[in-house]
Amino acid sequence: SDAICNFVICNDSSLRSQPIIFNPDFFVEKLRHEKPEVFTELVVSNITRLIDLPGAELAQLMGEEDPKLPGANSTASGFFRSLMSLKRKEKGVVFGSPLTEEGIAQVSQLIEYLHKNLRAEGLFRVPGNSIRQQILKDALNSGTDIDLDSGEFHSNDVATLLKMFLGELPEPLLTHKHFHAHLKIADLTLFDEKGNKTSTPDKERQIEALQLLFLILPAPNRSLLKLLLDLLYQTAKKQDKNKMSAHNLALMFAPHILWPRNVTANDLQENITKLNNGVTFMIKHSQKLFKAPVYIRECARLHYLGSRAHTSKDDLDLLTSPGSKELQPLKSQKRSRLDSCHQEETQQRTEEALKELFLHVHNMPDSAKKKKLIRQFNKHPTALTPGSDVPTSPAPRRTRSRSFSGLIKRKVLGTPLILERKSRDSTPEPVRVSKENVQLLQKCGSPAHMSQVKLKSLEGHKEGSCRLMRARLLSRDSSSL
Repeated sequence: SDAICNFVICNDSSLRSQPIIFNPDFFVEKLRHEKPEVFTELVVSNITRLIDLPGAELAQLMGEEDPKLPGANSTASGFFRSLMSLKRKEKGVVFGSPLTEEGIAQVSQLIEYLHKNLRAEGLFRVPGNSIRQQILKDALNSGTDIDLDSGEFHSNDVATLLKMFLGELPEPLLTHKHFHAHLKIADLTLFDEKGNKTSTPDKERQIEALQLLFLILPAPNRSLLKLLLDLLYQTAKKQDKNKMSAHNLALMFAPHILWPRNVTANDLQENITKLNNGVTFMIKHSQKLFKAPVYIRECARLHYLGSRAHTSKDDLDLLTSPGSKELQPLKSQKRSRLDSCHQEETQQRTEEALKELFLHVHNMPDSAKKKKLIRQFNKHPTALTPGSDVPTSPAPRRTRSRSFSGLIKRKVLGTPLILERKSRDSTPEPVRVSKENVQLLQKCGSPAHMSQVKLKSLEGHKEGSCRLMRARLLSRDSSSL
């Protein structure tokens, strides 16, 4: 069951309310097949975040340059190297051919049989019968059906043939391009409090680096590697019966899955311990290595959903930090929408009150005060009043002074009502306010009451002006007489 991806049923309404099968790595595989260049660049950028790859080694990992392997420039050609080269020239349908899905299907029969016979002592170490192995090899190459449970073949025959198949591949299962990256992963160690490297392996970073590296393996290599490491993991779990630990198994398989082809142990004498320990680590942690890192899953998902793509683990850490959970952006969006709605309602009520006040002022008798009030309304930048529809004569600008228009506007806009304040730039206009009008103005709560106060004041001012004119006329007539 560990070899099968986890699936859940998704009934998301955004997906047209149709139940679908959802694979956690679905978008990762989709991105790998549809946009391999984008996928490779994404994965390699995160690999270089974990391990230091110089320009040449990075180009080899990307496939831009041919890998430079140990012993490739050596003029010495030992017996072992020549023998291995001759064996690979005899290509069959399965053995000695590049890895294909057909070859994996044939070899998977061997792996399935070995899962049932993990208790054989010295499994993968004790060689089987060469004649039975050749019969089995020919059968696999020809594609004929094989009944391994018939008892004709021993588990050691099958185990040895599996190693032979891996050893005859044109290149190791982990490919030549990844050779230098595996050496660097083996060097990942923890740091002490002072920032100095220690000899303790950094298992978390090694697992993460291997997860990324396995993502860019060719699909057939990755499929067979998963089947093989799972078999070796189960074999090591029964080491009390078969006497084969993870390290013993690594010694058997490292030359077949990781060592470059046509090299000997002398060519790898400086790195042979790293390579063997690296395969041991893969066997012990095989159940974690074929899951894409969380940030790669998230990046692939966001790539297809059209949202911001997080290209590294650091970006995902920022996204999932306690101060910035995924629900917080939704809450902030709702809060901003509520605030904007509240502001719009307040602005609308203010505009309606100003319009009503303007209509009351517009219905006042024609006078200089009325024109001044209308001009002040027209100067207000936020008041949407029908002032443009009323023809008014242009007038020169005047300095702002205290008047009933200012009191009315401050009352509507919510500013405190202060009747006695000295003007900075001009003297107050000679508008007389009676005690009765002041009391009425303080009691009023609507523009209609304010207009009544204004009308009463204007009537009193108009009556006083008429009395003064009659007195002047009488004095002039008396003087003429």
